[in-house]
Amino acid sequence: MNKQELAAYCLTKKGAREDYPFGPDPLVIKVGSKMFALLSDHEGFDNIALKCDPETAYLLRQQYSAVKPGYHLNKQHWNTVVIDGTVPDDELRDMIDHSYAIVVRKLTRAEKELLA
Repeated sequence: MNKQELAAYCLTKKGAREDYPFGPDPLVIKVGSKMFALLSDHEGFDNIALKCDPETAYLLRQQYSAVKPGYHLNKQHWNTVVIDGTVPDDELRDMIDHSYAIVVRKLTRAEKELLA
């Protein structure tokens, strides 16, 4: 998957929307008031940053060299994945699903009701 395909997949999630709170880069994908994915370029590679529970984040970093601690984000709760073809597409989709689910659980009651 490339950056555009990843963004398109993120936007299939209920209530997901694009935002650019930091300028033209990165593309931030939010649900409610919270971000669950950031897509950008870093050191010549596309990447996606995703929220992740700490144990899973650690295991993914051990499994894939393209998965790094979150760049400019909380390193315990975010992973940045370099889109270099070494992480299977199904795994990337699972990571996006996981990030979305974590963020949705933390939304306010009013924000969750808008998703229902």
